[in-house]
Amino acid sequence: MNEEVIKLVKQALPSYRGHQIEATLALIEDGNTVPFIARYRKERTGNLDEVQIREVADTASQIDKLLTRRTEVKNQIEAQGKLTQQLASQLDQATTLQAVEDLYLPYKKKRRTKATIAKEAGLEPLAKWLLGFPETGLSAHVMAATNDQVPDEAAVLAGVHEILAEAIGERAAFRFWIRQQTQRSGQLVSKPKRGGKELDENGVYETYYAFSSGLNTVSSYQVLAINRGEKAGILTVKIDVDEAPLLRYLRFQLIGDHSGPAVAIIEAAYRDAYQRFIKPAIERELRSNLTDKAQAHAIRVFGENLYHLLMQAPLKNQVVMGFDPAYRTGCKLAVVDGNGRFLTKQVIYPHKPAPQAKRQAAGPAFVALLDQYHVDTIAIGNGTASRESEQFVADTIKEADHPVQYTIVNEAGASVYSASPLARQEFPELHVEERSAISIGRRLQDPLAELVKIDPKSVGVGQYQHDVAVSALDDQLARVIETAVNQVGVDVNRASPTLLSHISGLTATTAQNIVTYREAAGGLTSRPELKKVPRLGPKAYEQAVGFLRILDGQNVLDRTDIHPESYPVAKQLLTVLHLKLTDVGTPAVSEAVQQANLDTIRTELNVGKATFDDIVTGLQKPGRDPRDSMPAPILRQDVLNMADLKPGMQLQGAVRNVVDFGVFVDIGVKQDGLVHVSQLAQKFVKNPADIVSVGDIVTVWVTEIDEKRQRIQLSMVAPND
Repeated sequence: MNEEVIKLVKQALPSYRGHQIEATLALIEDGNTVPFIARYRKERTGNLDEVQIREVADTASQIDKLLTRRTEVKNQIEAQGKLTQQLASQLDQATTLQAVEDLYLPYKKKRRTKATIAKEAGLEPLAKWLLGFPETGLSAHVMAATNDQVPDEAAVLAGVHEILAEAIGERAAFRFWIRQQTQRSGQLVSKPKRGGKELDENGVYETYYAFSSGLNTVSSYQVLAINRGEKAGILTVKIDVDEAPLLRYLRFQLIGDHSGPAVAIIEAAYRDAYQRFIKPAIERELRSNLTDKAQAHAIRVFGENLYHLLMQAPLKNQVVMGFDPAYRTGCKLAVVDGNGRFLTKQVIYPHKPAPQAKRQAAGPAFVALLDQYHVDTIAIGNGTASRESEQFVADTIKEADHPVQYTIVNEAGASVYSASPLARQEFPELHVEERSAISIGRRLQDPLAELVKIDPKSVGVGQYQHDVAVSALDDQLARVIETAVNQVGVDVNRASPTLLSHISGLTATTAQNIVTYREAAGGLTSRPELKKVPRLGPKAYEQAVGFLRILDGQNVLDRTDIHPESYPVAKQLLTVLHLKLTDVGTPAVSEAVQQANLDTIRTELNVGKATFDDIVTGLQKPGRDPRDSMPAPILRQDVLNMADLKPGMQLQGAVRNVVDFGVFVDIGVKQDGLVHVSQLAQKFVKNPADIVSVGDIVTVWVTEIDEKRQRIQLSMVAPND
């Protein structure tokens, strides 16, 4: 890694120790993945987590781009023979790409402008002469500058004006100061475009018909909403700023206390430069910065919500029925066993407009399926006919010969998956709707394993995710999925190729090769056997193996998240504790650990503390799943209707989405309720994600019900608090 990059990263991230940055960048340059570094190289990085490692890597990437651009600009200017020592020094000191571009602007190749034409007419010397504020001789100099291209005084002065205005507009120091001042005091203003209200039939953008907010205080969701309204032709948007201090600054910098005939010419030039060149450019830059910042925030919100959605507690060892509701085409049912294996499917018609005979037959057929496969839980998709289906399920499960519960599952993305090549490959003989029912059932059993099959943009846990840069969103979501999958780990003998492809060091090809190998071999029996998988080289094996579990293998350590490189230490530790491999995961390990002096043992084994602590935990809890500590889904046996709600009613609900202005909570009725950010806690809450996450189970109180608009207002602050 470039030493200058490392130096600048240290300056940019002063909260990190120097050796942490050096080690992290060296590990990444050596081809190690972020999950592998975070989990198995803690001593080297000083226990940095995935977020911190990526911050170091991203900062290094940004700085590398800055240095590359600096060099490119220097070379371009040098090729013109205009690179002075002062300019080179200014470029070397530029700490942002914008600063580099400001310095490059006067030397950038541009289309032929009025100023260019004036220079070609020989007027540049006159323009420079005027900047010296001569007391006399203006008329003589102007007349001396006339020629065929600028035949009279007016043409000469017009040409000089263009040269001065363009030069002032390109001055980097001016742009820097005015940009900062505009950022500090400017207002983002929006109002309806002519005819815009007519286009906004439902008043979606009514909030922004007379909107004004400081550039430093406007919310990200407001920026994205305004952008969308502008793009739709409904709003007109601009940045308002008091121009008087900006023009005073230009006058002070360019004229100061000078006098003479040149003052009026230069004043006209800087005013024109501001209006034509500086103001529009800075408005574009600042609005672009606002959009970039808002998009980055929206992407971060989406990523956080997706992470918590993926990390929801699985419903283990239960037979689940996926229930995909519909009216005319019938409700599709699919039963999967405790391991997610598809058992059977059926279609019932419990709702109108189905004929009465089909509606009457739906109940007995449904109950027969529950009893035959001993279904424990029903996962009902939250799409069309969801609440009618919930009523049907709540009424009918009472007739089953064993207790059955149900829950409403967010089916966002299920239809996308069902029509995908992946779903067709997995269930080629089934219809799209039947695959959807399987997906709904499985995403209750193991949200992570099922949701990774779906385009994350389709899972419905963001805000304005369709308004952000697709590549940046995809990159962030890929990171989130990678983090979640590797934190949980996978059963290498059961995981889908899609799930495996997100494991550290694996690709879609090597993931599929693992599946092909295990099917041919009847399953893998040890981690070292992975070395036989085609195209899974030594580096990929090193990066992946710790995250791949073999639950029924020959070596009990293969069930743990202990890396094979640490097996010798793990075995030595067991020996010191007077334990055997067969004791791993039993109470005997925990008892021995409690009685031992672990610091002394660690010193004797000469192993780092972080690695040693992870080995101890792995021996006590092989196959541990961090999701087990997450809130379990709310399972219901009876239905709640919107008409049942009363202000002040206390309910439990599951957080479905977290956005800047509040939290959407599923309380078991058709419409999710909104807890506005002001109702999340008694204290001021700036970021709702500081209070709750997707998947959390929360207690709420109903504050307002609007059945006509299908809106429910909730509060997480108890009425008597």
